[in-house]
Amino acid sequence: MSDQNQNAAPSAANENPVSKPRKRWLRPVLLLAGPLAVVVGGAYWYYTGGRFVSTENAYVHADMVAIAPEIDGPVSEILVDENQQVHKGDVLFRIDPRPYQIAVERAHANLNAIKQEVDALRHSYDELAGSLELAKINLDYAQKKFDRQQALRKSNVASQAALDEAQNNLLAAKQRIVLNQRAMKTTLSKLGGDADTPIENLPQYQQAKFDLARAELDLKHTEIIAPFNGVLSNKPEEGAYVKAGSAMASLVSSDVQWIDANFKEVELTHLEPGQEADIRVDAYPDHVWHGVVHSVAPATGAEFSVIPAQNATGNWVKVVQRVPVRIAINRDDDLPPLRAGMSTEVEIDTHHQREVLAFAATMMSWIGINQAEAGTETGTAHTMPGAAQ
Repeated sequence: MSDQNQNAAPSAANENPVSKPRKRWLRPVLLLAGPLAVVVGGAYWYYTGGRFVSTENAYVHADMVAIAPEIDGPVSEILVDENQQVHKGDVLFRIDPRPYQIAVERAHANLNAIKQEVDALRHSYDELAGSLELAKINLDYAQKKFDRQQALRKSNVASQAALDEAQNNLLAAKQRIVLNQRAMKTTLSKLGGDADTPIENLPQYQQAKFDLARAELDLKHTEIIAPFNGVLSNKPEEGAYVKAGSAMASLVSSDVQWIDANFKEVELTHLEPGQEADIRVDAYPDHVWHGVVHSVAPATGAEFSVIPAQNATGNWVKVVQRVPVRIAINRDDDLPPLRAGMSTEVEIDTHHQREVLAFAATMMSWIGINQAEAGTETGTAHTMPGAAQ
């Protein structure tokens, strides 16, 4: 039995020298490599941290208008379907044009009547001018007759009645001239102060012309036209009565689209217009859109609310605010179409790089501490065999 123990002891002694040096070599390597990997990873994270900012509080937006008529009337014809793609200038609906066609014809008739009235005024002015000349001739005759009768009366050749009649004719001739002059002045004022004034410069003609233009514009407005390219929704039914200014359909632009991303205020430190952005849409997880920061809103979203927060009253709790950031989307025909209101995830590259000198000094001191600890543990491991011996 003692021989067996003696044989086992040398074999164990032979194994220990092989295994112990291996453990003494592996432990320092692990103690150095582990912290070094952590330091390298931490340095990389610190150096690149803050360069990219992202948010899921971002949505697709597009120009959207309510299609509203400028006149009243029933819808007589609908030329588009629900959710149909339309182009700028396409006729979408027609309102019954008959009342407005009648208005145009009435305006034309009124304009022609004004032309005839102006012509009549000019002829009347010419007649009044002739009457004035005749009145002047009669006044001259009446004056001579009165002078003759007055001379005859002084010599008692003519009667008083003849003198009174001559005097009455003279006064009537003078008054007739005054009346003719007033009538000519009135007619002349209707002709713009000058009988030769072009008819286009007369206010009554211009008013009639404006009425005609308004009637023709109302007739043109019986056709509702698409203001830009887009998709039409919420169209009315044929026969529905619409009023001027009331929405009858919605048109969402298919050409002009952007992203409104609401970033936290602490993420705007290095964000500036012109920086590149990657956009991922929830509906198309396998595609990536690219864009550029167009602008940053001048106020937080809460400031644009109907009732802004009153932080100076009551109990106050600090809440991180969000600021809208508009991102212009780079168009790519190979990507699926976007629709207004879609949820997206936006990541912006600010190209910001942190200062690493202070961080490197901290990490080097930390590495030195770990190396010292590793050396202490290694020294302890070397003294242990000796102590065992």
